[in-house]
Amino acid sequence: MAGEAERELVAGRQHRDGGARGQKRKVREDGWTVEKVQAFFAALADSCNASEAAREAGVCRASAYRRRKLDTGFAEAWDDALEEGYGEIELMLMREALHGSEVEEVVLDGEGAVKARKVKRVRNLAVALRLFALHRDRMEKRRAAREVVGRPDSADAIARVEAVLGEIGWRREMAGV
Repeated sequence: MAGEAERELVAGRQHRDGGARGQKRKVREDGWTVEKVQAFFAALADSCNASEAAREAGVCRASAYRRRKLDTGFAEAWDDALEEGYGEIELMLMREALHGSEVEEVVLDGEGAVKARKVKRVRNLAVALRLFALHRDRMEKRRAAREVVGRPDSADAIARVEAVLGEIGWRREMAGV
């Protein structure tokens, strides 16, 4: 019996009076599980909304932000999910800008019978534009930081090519060619 109770405890820390000491505690049954983490990031990638993602995963929003603050791996996965969602927003904006969406307008007579139907192509981008503006600067910084040195289109590679071309031009001038 004692061994069974011992297996249910995990190591933890108790913070008290400015210090901390080791403590064993029971495993939380309502905490973050692998399934909840996966559900959270899937919902975050779909919606770019941490509150909605926490609700879908069945965790507290404050807990998600706390974990993001304390766990760098979680924070990185959070940013990856937002970047994925941001890409979807960009694609959705492009689709909406190019094609719009169809809305059916129904006109009823005085008795409630359908008098006329009309299909309109409309572009309602207010929410998408707000999300786009909210995440744009952050995602541009993230993409710039991820840029790999040595890629043919990276700023570093372009600068090196321009330096070589400048050197060739200077040598040609010195040689009188």
